[in-house]
Amino acid sequence: MKNYQILERELIKSPRTWLVTGVAGFIGSNLLLELLQFGQRVVGIDNLSTGHRRNLEEVRDQVGSARWACFNWMEADITDRLACRKACMGVDCVLHQAALGSVPRSIVYPEITHHNNVSGFMSMLIEAKDAGVKRFVYASSSSVYGDHPALPKVEDQVGDCLSPYAASKKANELYAAVFSKCYGIECIGLRYFNVFGPRQDPHGPYAAVIPKWINSMLRGDTVVIHGDGETSRDFCYVKNVVQANLCAATICNPNALNTVYNVAAGGRTTLNELYEMLRIHLIKERPDLSDASPAYDDFRSGDIRHSNADIGKARRLLNYQPTHQIAAGLIAGLKWYLVNPVTVVNTSQRRSTECYPTRTTRSVVCSSP
Repeated sequence: MKNYQILERELIKSPRTWLVTGVAGFIGSNLLLELLQFGQRVVGIDNLSTGHRRNLEEVRDQVGSARWACFNWMEADITDRLACRKACMGVDCVLHQAALGSVPRSIVYPEITHHNNVSGFMSMLIEAKDAGVKRFVYASSSSVYGDHPALPKVEDQVGDCLSPYAASKKANELYAAVFSKCYGIECIGLRYFNVFGPRQDPHGPYAAVIPKWINSMLRGDTVVIHGDGETSRDFCYVKNVVQANLCAATICNPNALNTVYNVAAGGRTTLNELYEMLRIHLIKERPDLSDASPAYDDFRSGDIRHSNADIGKARRLLNYQPTHQIAAGLIAGLKWYLVNPVTVVNTSQRRSTECYPTRTTRSVVCSSP
């Protein structure tokens, strides 16, 4: 962590102004926490379609009133160009996390996925460019590797996209590359690999696997694994992702700019292995898990079979040094879930169980499972 500690000291010494999109979401709120703890000024934008007010409240309680005063939050949609323009004013760096995630959701709602992930991305990119923002760091995804069979995944070897979500993230990478060439804005894309950790929502039909399984186990429900359980992923604790964003935002090496990087731990865990790790960790809380076993269902359309990242490029050019492999990340993440058991959705803190912005930016279409 030597390089990151140096970065921390530099940021505390010379604070910047940051824009975090999707700030009330899982990764966005973790970025907000780190930036405020580093004494930075932060603007945040979120429409609360998948984010939560409670995430912001938790960050506020952790950083205290003085540092919280350095945060300005806008409840707005990234497809609202005027809102994006206002958010980008006076900003040094954009950390763009806002998106409608989930491969299965994109297959059900391809147009809405495109509207949020591509049109919204374009709105942010244009307004950042026009506002003179120097650095634009954005969340891409390991899904862009598609059907390319090679393992580990290397940045310049991608296959055909297998879902609208993957296509939307690939489009982001193409637009970022074009904007850097045409307009000079410095863009860095981060291909996240199965991020997990505190404040990741376990609810809804499109919840990520780790929080969803933790929630099921704590409730005593049977975990359902899609496929035979030998599907593997490179699970990455959110602290690693926060570090990668800040490294990408501040790196001075010109050779590190205007490209994409894998952000992961560099490991590979099957779903069967993941289930067993969680089961063992949670037995103290749920003794009945000592005899528990998962149920198996069909493979999901659009899912890739195996995912494992080569993080050498990020290590070399961004000084990225992941601190948490999956075992350490699960221990840290489980502490949060045990202290903050979100087994029941608080409808006063979000609009509904699942909300999907329509093409009209200020309205939402909501449905409950």
